[in-house]
Amino acid sequence: MCLSLCPVASDAFDLVRHIAVQPDQILFSGTVAQAFQTKEDGVDFHAILINETAIGFFKIDRCYGIAKDNELGLRGFMIDQRHQGKGHATSALRALPDYLRPPYPDQTSLLLTVDIQNVAAIACYRKSGFLNTGQLYFGGFSGPQQVMRLPLLAA
Repeated sequence: MCLSLCPVASDAFDLVRHIAVQPDQILFSGTVAQAFQTKEDGVDFHAILINETAIGFFKIDRCYGIAKDNELGLRGFMIDQRHQGKGHATSALRALPDYLRPPYPDQTSLLLTVDIQNVAAIACYRKSGFLNTGQLYFGGFSGPQQVMRLPLLAA
């Protein structure tokens, strides 16, 4: 299986419309439909593909409220429920630095918030190279969130 990442145009909903997470995960990631229904300046859509079939989705936020200068935000990261538990999330997250450097050359790191109750996601992000900043974000829907950062610069 060949995993790849690709941009998704704001009018290409059909490419990713089938992606759905478990109902209890919607609180953390939202849905693909919600992403397309919400117009946000500075937010780009991306898909995670296996053999050219979309199995995941995420947003890159160029105006992420808690980010420092030269940082991007990762939001709405999700893997379709039929493809979870197979290592695809970790593989996709590990691919992000190489994938994001060309379209966002001046960005030094990727920032995200993850609900402190979402232990599986925290473990996946850590396994993929994200570091806990030690900060908590309190603007989420379900309580405090851990702030994590992944360097984008080539080692």
